[in-house]
Order: sequence, then structure tokens, then C-alpha cells
Amino acid sequence: MNVTSGRRYAKPLELECDTVVVGSGSGGAPVAATLAEAGERVIVLEEGPHVPGPRHGAMRQSESVRHVWRDGAMTLAVGIGDSPSINVTAGRMVGGSSPLTGGVCFRAPEHVLEEWSSALSIDDLGPSQMQRWFDQVAKDIHIEDVPASLRSKSTALFVKGGEALGVKFDSMQRNTHNCNGCGRCNFGCPHEAKLGVDRTYLPRAARAGATIVSDAIVERVELEGGRAVGVSGSLLDGEYGAARSALRVRARRVVLAAGAMYTPLILRRSGLGRRSGSLGKNLTLHPSFRVMGRFDEPVRGWEGALQSAYSKHYEHDGTVLNSVFVPNGILAATMPGFGKHHAKHRALVGHLAMFGVMIHDEGAGAVWRVPFRREPLLTYKMTKRDRARVPVVLERMAKIFFAAGAREVFFPVFGLDSVTPDTLGKVDWSKIKGPKLECSSQHPLGTCHMGSSDAHSVVDPHGRVWDVPNVFVADGSILPTSLGVNPQWTIMAMSLRVAHSLAGG
Repeated sequence: MNVTSGRRYAKPLELECDTVVVGSGSGGAPVAATLAEAGERVIVLEEGPHVPGPRHGAMRQSESVRHVWRDGAMTLAVGIGDSPSINVTAGRMVGGSSPLTGGVCFRAPEHVLEEWSSALSIDDLGPSQMQRWFDQVAKDIHIEDVPASLRSKSTALFVKGGEALGVKFDSMQRNTHNCNGCGRCNFGCPHEAKLGVDRTYLPRAARAGATIVSDAIVERVELEGGRAVGVSGSLLDGEYGAARSALRVRARRVVLAAGAMYTPLILRRSGLGRRSGSLGKNLTLHPSFRVMGRFDEPVRGWEGALQSAYSKHYEHDGTVLNSVFVPNGILAATMPGFGKHHAKHRALVGHLAMFGVMIHDEGAGAVWRVPFRREPLLTYKMTKRDRARVPVVLERMAKIFFAAGAREVFFPVFGLDSVTPDTLGKVDWSKIKGPKLECSSQHPLGTCHMGSSDAHSVVDPHGRVWDVPNVFVADGSILPTSLGVNPQWTIMAMSLRVAHSLAGG
């Protein structure tokens, strides 16, 4: 796949096309492929660098974080009130976050699609109408079940404990082919077994004639006479990748796919999307927590597929259990205590199993533009309902680990030591405030959400920004509500829906 490196261009760049797509991830890539294959002249602009799969897969985990994770994986949604601050991770490379996911693919739950279609009155978003787009994505990126043989011992132990308590687990689906379970999904697959958009939609777009430019940051949509005429920004070709040379792309149509954290900033700087007052608001994150159990026998949880099993047993409570494991260095650093006490816990890493939980949250966050800074400020205030779910589900997970034979369990609570079956009931959750909770997210959504009226949404049912006739959004920011499941499949399906509407079919 040929990519023009803006960092190496070293002079102003002016281009012209039919459609300019801002962002090359799970939202932008399907749009680029669809329109290029329909015969349009397409230009894709990506802020991050182009790191081909083999080179990325050969990187150390720390190198991957430094080179292709946004802010070195240190983006934070600042917790308000009794809410945890949430580490929000995202990719910054050709392919967006797609090359950095665990590959997990869930269809949007039917009850969510029914809410969008019926309660929110958004045309053609019901389960039957969306079926064709989900099916097309599944074919395009090769979504398959993770075989039980690829489950790590960490996952197998948690599943064993859950089934002993009547909790049913299923195999996850991922966009993979010939995966051998090396567990490096978040840091570049060394075997090129993960079929992210960098290996599917973007090469298709390039083969159809699309131009892909990396290291190109878009500041705003350019407007003339009430219509968009393109975008402007900078090439990151200065020292250490600083913005230096001017970038301008003239186009008859603009598609923004910079993600839920950055698309609203571009719209705001352009004076667009403000009618409803909801631009940058309604941010959902799927707040996620991990719980660890220590076993007598070695577990070596890093051996096996990073994510392979899940349970919707508690979906009625708005939570989904997902298998996960993190790199040993990070895992060891998060163990409780200091000095010798920490060293004792750190030595247990090979005996730890881990599982995660994700909350189907209400729209309680916001993205703010900060003067003199390109990066946004994220804030997040958990609703009372979501906050009350945290101790409930963490205790459930501890009981599952104990049913599997764990000797002690570690909660994601700063300053709290491990608990045993005898001390679990003595944890006083009322004294554990939100800022003490360790929480993460990989799923920012909803900040330019779709709706049936410009009075309460940023884009119309076809992804068009209400203000102008030729600016569209196709990324996770247009999802009307939280999903409660990993969103990449839904984002791609929604983007295909937008793209085919633009292509006339």
C-alpha cells in the first residue's frame, strides 16, 4: 500500500479531489474504499505515521506505545465528583486504532438498534436494516470465532469459576485469520493475522486510486458560500514531528472520521455542528475495570489469545465480562504496595489470572477545546446508576475467581491490598471514592451523535452535519448512544451505510 509521508514532504502541499476523508481508522477507511471503488477521486488524510504491519509487529511494546499510541497511551478523561479518571487509549497511525485493538468484534445489540430506530426515530437503523452492513463488514474483514484452544489459562480459569456459579461464557469473534494466540494484539501482530483496516479497507482504497497521506493534521473545514470547499491544516514535517508546512485539500465533499475525541474539535474550529448545543457532549466511554486472581499454580496469562471469551450473563445490569490480559511490565507496576511489599506482589505475576468488565454507560462525558493546544480536554462524570454498578460487578468477579480456586483477589483500587474469601465481605465500598478506582477505556463514542432533528443532534440520519450540505461524519462520534459492547464492527457498519448513501446506493 503506497502512502505519501507528510513528514518527509518538507514543503506546502495542495491537492484536489472529489472527497477528502479526514482519518484512516475504522470510520474513514470503509468510506475511502467504497467511494474510490465507485470511481471518485479520494484523498485520505491521517495525522499519525505510516508504520507497515511487519515493522509494527517487530517493535517492542514500549516502542509501539511511543510511536503509534496517542499521547503515549496517557490520554485521561478527568473524573468529576465521585467518578474515576479514565485512561482513554487510541491509535495515531495509518489505520487509526484498528491495528491496536484486540480484534474483538460485536454486532450492536438488537435492543440498542431498536432504541435508535424506534425511540430516537432514526430511519433505517433497526436490526433488519443494519443486517446488510454488518454482514458486509464481516465478509470484508474476516470475522471469525476464537477457538477455545486459543484461550489462555487465565481465561480458562475464570470461565471455570464462572460456570461453577452458573455464569455462561461464549467465544469472542475477532477480525483474524490464522491467529496463533501470541497475545500481542494491542502492539502490532507479528504474524499479520489481525485484519484491521490497514490490511483490508485501506489497501482496497489505494488499489482503486485513493491517495493516502500520513503525518497530516487537519485544523478546519474551509467554507465558501455556505458549502465546504475542502480542508486545511499542516504537515507534521517539522523537528520531532511538529506542524510546519501548510496543507490544503480542495474537495467537493468532506468526510470527517477523526474519532469521537477529534472530530468535534474540527467541527468547532470550523464553526459547524453547534445548532443543538450537543457538539462534543454525550461522550460515552464504556468504563472498564480489570480484576486479578492469584493462584497457587503458574498461570502465565500472556500465553494465548489476548481476548477470547466473554459473558453477557449480567447484561441486564448493563455490564459485560470480557477476557483480557496486559503486558507483564505494566501488570507488575500496578501491583499494590511499596518497596518490599510491592516486590512480593510483583513476583506473583506468573501466577495471576485476569478478567475485565465493561459498563454500558450513559452519555456523561464531554470533549472540550483547549486554547493554544491541539489535544482536547476530556471530562467524565459517571451517572449515579453507572457508579452504583462498580462495586457490585467487582465483587461478582472476585467470587468467580474464588470459585475457580484463587487464593486472593486484587481489585482495581489504589491503596487497597488483596482480599481473600474471608475478607471479601469486609471491604467497605462506601469509603472507596471514585478517584481511587483504576479505570480504562478504548471506546470513546457519541460526541457528534446522529439524530432525527437538528434540535438535539449534530448529524442527520445519513451522517450529514446539519449546517451544510456536503460535510459528513463517519466514525464512532455519530453513534446515538453507548453500545455496551466493543464498537469497531458497528463503527464500520455505520460508515459503510454512510458511504453507500454518498455513492448513490
